[in-house]
Amino acid sequence: MTMTLHALKYLGVYVTPSIVAFSLLAQGYWTYSAMVLIFGIIPLLELLMRPSTQNLSPEEEEAAKKNPVYDYILYSLLPIQYILLGLFLVRVQQEGLPGYVYGGWITAFGLSCGVLGINAAHELGHRHTRYEQWMSKMLLLSSLYMHFFIEHNRGHHRHVATDEDPASARRGETVYAFYLRSVWGSWLSAWRLEAERLQKAGLSRFSWHNEMLRFQAYQVGLLLGIGLLFGLWPLACFVMAATMGFLLLETVNYIEHYGLRRSRKGARYERPLPVHSWNSNHPVGRLLLLELSRHSDHHYIASRKYQLLRHFDHSPQMPTGYPGMMLLAFVPPLWFWLMHKRIEQIQFKMN
Repeated sequence: MTMTLHALKYLGVYVTPSIVAFSLLAQGYWTYSAMVLIFGIIPLLELLMRPSTQNLSPEEEEAAKKNPVYDYILYSLLPIQYILLGLFLVRVQQEGLPGYVYGGWITAFGLSCGVLGINAAHELGHRHTRYEQWMSKMLLLSSLYMHFFIEHNRGHHRHVATDEDPASARRGETVYAFYLRSVWGSWLSAWRLEAERLQKAGLSRFSWHNEMLRFQAYQVGLLLGIGLLFGLWPLACFVMAATMGFLLLETVNYIEHYGLRRSRKGARYERPLPVHSWNSNHPVGRLLLLELSRHSDHHYIASRKYQLLRHFDHSPQMPTGYPGMMLLAFVPPLWFWLMHKRIEQIQFKMN
């Protein structure tokens, strides 16, 4: 019973689809309700609320592993995301509305693509069952970012906190420069990783065995389907929302590893440790993002499910939660002033 109550706190993840649905059903400036909540109210709350460093006991961890409620909450996000997609396409199909109304709907579904589509896909992509990996790919399809499934699991987790990883931001790099390097670099990396896999298996990279080829076909098929069923304007709105979704992901990538680097030991890098990822224990973000902000433990042991992720006293701590950190990243001088002092403190402690 205790762990079921613990699991039910993650019903907080439904705050995002609820406010997105409200925004999609609204008119006027109410269409921006999702943006105001996620990037206005929540950052303020996290400034006022004290982070929690409490971890589950070993006995609680074992109980949490066996409790299916955690998985049910995660799995439900797939149908919810596609229901919101359908609602979004129907709404933007309307003609003659002020441009700012369409803008509100686009940003609302863009948040859904980033928070539900890609974040839930990230958790599912680390699972080992076929059906969970299929759900991950379906969620990534809704954000036109399917290559993330390949590059994140086989590239990012291998090269994290090194210059070989396009998704690890370098010290002094703005988030805007990072977008260009990470989006393009991650896409190319996924092609290379899939070509290497096929070569080892003795298969042609130009065959249907190439998952990157399949991913591009699925995404083009989705775009064609939307264009034929709903029209060119809804198609353009969807592309804008999906773009916002994957740029939110890349902003999260930026804040998670900014300026942190693993040292080399001979020809190899040291293994990823909790000190190589920025961590946040701010409670609202932890619930809304299914513990994504406990990122240090995720990279230390990538197979740990979201409900089991731990706090480490020696992991670098963000001064506020993810929404607030993302807002700070959009102002590079303020970001550099805040983060470079923390990086220097970390380096001093390690030396």
